[in-house]
Amino acid sequence: MVGRLIQTAKSAYQYPLIFKQLWHTPLVQAPDQEVVYRDLKRFTYRQIRERIGRLASALSKAGVVPGDTVSVLDWDSHRFLEAFFAIPMMGAVLQTVNVRLSPEQIAYTIDHAGASTLLVNDDFVELLEGLKAQLPKIKRLIVMSDRPAPQTGSLSFVGEYESLLAAASPDYDFPDFDENTQATTFYTTGTTGLPKGVAGAAARRVRKTSAYRRGSETKQEENQRHHNKSTGREIWRRAFTRLSKWSAPVPNPGKKPRLQPSIELRRR
Repeated sequence: MVGRLIQTAKSAYQYPLIFKQLWHTPLVQAPDQEVVYRDLKRFTYRQIRERIGRLASALSKAGVVPGDTVSVLDWDSHRFLEAFFAIPMMGAVLQTVNVRLSPEQIAYTIDHAGASTLLVNDDFVELLEGLKAQLPKIKRLIVMSDRPAPQTGSLSFVGEYESLLAAASPDYDFPDFDENTQATTFYTTGTTGLPKGVAGAAARRVRKTSAYRRGSETKQEENQRHHNKSTGREIWRRAFTRLSKWSAPVPNPGKKPRLQPSIELRRR
């Protein structure tokens, strides 16, 4: 059953539930609130929003277009947060790579997602060198690092994350688009076969974030959140919820876990 629709004025703004709208209130009410990454970086919301624009400009210049999938292989860092917004706000699809999967499963999820671009922390360069042959769809690599000089191994990168941002414009014109546009792709842990992909639309993600901000998590959502802790989706939720609550810092990743095949993790 469909209710009665009203006719809106031509001048009325059709406000879609998309990622860029979530920045309106924080930038007005708390522009100097800080996001902290470990003991390494501190950014205000205003600076983070500027960096998001720079990242989108850099990705666009590198060849990323709406509809492309961009994979991110990183720890829970400020770069993760920036990519989390910039990529869906461009109309592209964000795939957060679960670093705790086995190398074969990591390659499978990136390839299955159809990613053409991969942002990779240099902690995973050695891993990626061994997987390169299994990733024929990847057209471009961007390296990220907490070191003064990133480790690149034998891989060829279009650039280093901070250098690309420094050379890019912060004034990327993020478009409006249908709120049902795919924004994210996540994968399960693959405990019963290959990891399963889950696509998320922009509107659903924005609504879910707003629900966390209001503290109106239902029992079903709580159960799902606990289930998601073993996937990249929990990292995504934590980063987004932190920002939407105007709280700092971005969670400290602490000691980086050693990458192990999933079978070893299950035995523990």
